[in-house]
Amino acid sequence: MPTEPLSPFTGLPFHIAISAGAVMGWALLFTLLFWAIYTLVAVYHWIKFSHAASVAYPAIVIHLMVSGSIMLFALSSLV
Repeated sequence: MPTEPLSPFTGLPFHIAISAGAVMGWALLFTLLFWAIYTLVAVYHWIKFSHAASVAYPAIVIHLMVSGSIMLFALSSLV
């Protein structure tokens, strides 16, 4: 029988403190990086292999404007 009172379980011996804000920040960073790379590749292929530049350029501009406004709205914390 121990002579001292039992102590509650305090977790693992190493103390890793990860805040929810840091996790969301990294998730947002990875999402934006994926979006940027995907957009660059799509724009490159659309311009290089498309025979309808009159459709490609306005569609690319609209995509960038809509995506940019959605990202600005999401990052502005107005939700």
